[in-house]
Amino acid sequence: MWYEILPGLGLMTVCLIIPGVATTYIHRYTNGGKEKRIAHVPWQWYLMERDRRVSGTGNYYDSKGLENID
Repeated sequence: MWYEILPGLGLMTVCLIIPGVATTYIHRYTNGGKEKRIAHVPWQWYLMERDRRVSGTGNYYDSKGLENID
């Protein structure tokens, strides 16, 4: 009957979800515990460049916090 397709559908769903979840964890590991930021519009690029300049390390993902900014 129609329910015989459910195991195959479940397996296909899991196989399609794994790459997206794995990518998120890989980005967190390589970027110091934060997810990778993507600039789709110029304003977002400007904010990433500002964060890179303010961090002092040249990386946008190393934030110092407001209390440490001169």
